[in-house]
Amino acid sequence: MQKLQLEIAKKAPLKVEIPDEISVGELASRMKKTGAEVVRTLIKMKVMASLSDIIDYDTAALVAMELGCKVEHEVVMSIEERLIDVHEDLESELLPRSPVVVVMGHVDHGKTSLLDKIRHAHVAEGEAGGITQHIGAYQVEIGDKVITFLDTPGHEAFTSMRARGAMITDIAILVVAADDGIMPQTAEAINHAKAADIPIVVAINKMDKPGANPDRIKQQLTEYDLLSEDWGGDTIVCEISARTGAGIDNLLEMVALTAEMRELKANPNRLARGTVIEARLDKGRGPVATVLVQNGTLRSGDIMIAGTAVGRVRTLINDKGMRLTEAGPSVPVEITGLSETPGAGDVFNIVEDERMARELVDQRKEEKKNSTVGKSRKVSLDDLFAQIKEGELKELTLIVKADVQGSVEAVKSSLEKLSNDEVRVRVIHGAVGAITESDIMLAATSNAIIVGFNVRPDATARESAARAGVDMRMYRVIYECISEIESAMKGMLAPQFKENLIGHAEVRQTYHASKVGTIAGCYVTDGVIQRSAGVRVIRDGIVVHEGQLASLRRFKDDVKEVATGYECGISIEKFNDIKEGDVFEAFVMEQIRL
Repeated sequence: MQKLQLEIAKKAPLKVEIPDEISVGELASRMKKTGAEVVRTLIKMKVMASLSDIIDYDTAALVAMELGCKVEHEVVMSIEERLIDVHEDLESELLPRSPVVVVMGHVDHGKTSLLDKIRHAHVAEGEAGGITQHIGAYQVEIGDKVITFLDTPGHEAFTSMRARGAMITDIAILVVAADDGIMPQTAEAINHAKAADIPIVVAINKMDKPGANPDRIKQQLTEYDLLSEDWGGDTIVCEISARTGAGIDNLLEMVALTAEMRELKANPNRLARGTVIEARLDKGRGPVATVLVQNGTLRSGDIMIAGTAVGRVRTLINDKGMRLTEAGPSVPVEITGLSETPGAGDVFNIVEDERMARELVDQRKEEKKNSTVGKSRKVSLDDLFAQIKEGELKELTLIVKADVQGSVEAVKSSLEKLSNDEVRVRVIHGAVGAITESDIMLAATSNAIIVGFNVRPDATARESAARAGVDMRMYRVIYECISEIESAMKGMLAPQFKENLIGHAEVRQTYHASKVGTIAGCYVTDGVIQRSAGVRVIRDGIVVHEGQLASLRRFKDDVKEVATGYECGISIEKFNDIKEGDVFEAFVMEQIRL
């Protein structure tokens, strides 16, 4: 009997677990075979490998089966997968939650005054220049319902905050002053809300002013595809006065109604997950972060991991300054106890194993240091066709900036007509003026390409674009832009030449010489100006001329180039309309080796 059992044991194949990648030596030891046997089997399969070489799962599985083993795929879980609970909630576990509302609009249109009126506190008075300093979060009780408000500053410098605010909210209140109408920042706010795909409730403020004209604003809103309900559309428009309080109750009811229709739910009975709204370093308390719980319940003593910060939550303080022991979905709280200040917009998770959490943070720091791995692949015209073919891109998002409004409209409509079955072209923002940092931020958050006509990016925008990997394309002729994007969509884009910016010079004085024309006395602010380079004349961010240098001089000598920090005299071929304060942008066209 024992002999029979031994024979059966001999015949039963050995079970081997093989991960996605394995070294030849490790495979041999798992199969209880010699390295020579495995290498011989690999040679039979025409694979030349030594014991230290790594082979993939398919090759290893074939070798194992050849040598009479039973193969199982070993799934190696990363620390993140083991630590962070990402299971989907069942419908039965979900309970209704409060809506998170963001208040957007142009500076001085009354956002803070509206919030101030809503929560009966005085924030507007203590602020520098009437600009809200941080995204604050407040909870307000409306009858038996609770609404969470995020106050995103409207000032242009805070566009990044607004882009972030729009990602974690359920409803946007767009404040428009009745006497002022839709301003550039209002349009930007609309585009951010649309990019984040959240419903917009419009509040026409300052209705107590004599020049208030709500119909004009409703008319302007139609240009942004927002049609008021009383005009047959589906956008809720409320007329209010933040100063007198008129219409605010109606606005809140409408917000509550919109939230009800969205049926917002979360599961409070699991470990908390949410977003860091803002974070700072406090002298007495260390790193302090305002977080918004989006699912689960956050409790004092929980182990939190947010980006590259980790720690035990020591205190939870709500917007009224009260200490809490726990905070459920849609509740904003200020917390302390993290090892360092997390980044605003970082996702936080509550975990159960502190040692593993610290391991994960070290891993994240290492990844961050080594490369930009994990960054979403930015779209650029050069690899557009490849991304369409891979099925990665169903929508090509563009931002259009031009020197005049007519160009913006023409380009926008021409580009949107390029949509085909595989990819839809969508212009999410179009405006007049130079390309600014705020455009780069919108492009980064929406994965868009920026198209510029007769306009240039300023220095900070150029740096931001390089950091965020945003593709900017500059054109002088509409036809060129359309044919280039069309070619890219068809996979025919062959970039043979690339423009390389080599320097900028600022015009400090102008002189007129009878035989030469206008000579500009310039100061080279960065890079070099070369005699052979092409040059653009930029006035207030708009390109007024593009051509060649006629002469480049230092004192009375003709020179080939002038470096940063030196002065020079420049004249431009067939162009004399040079003014003080103009910027000359020198560029050379370089051939790209395909």
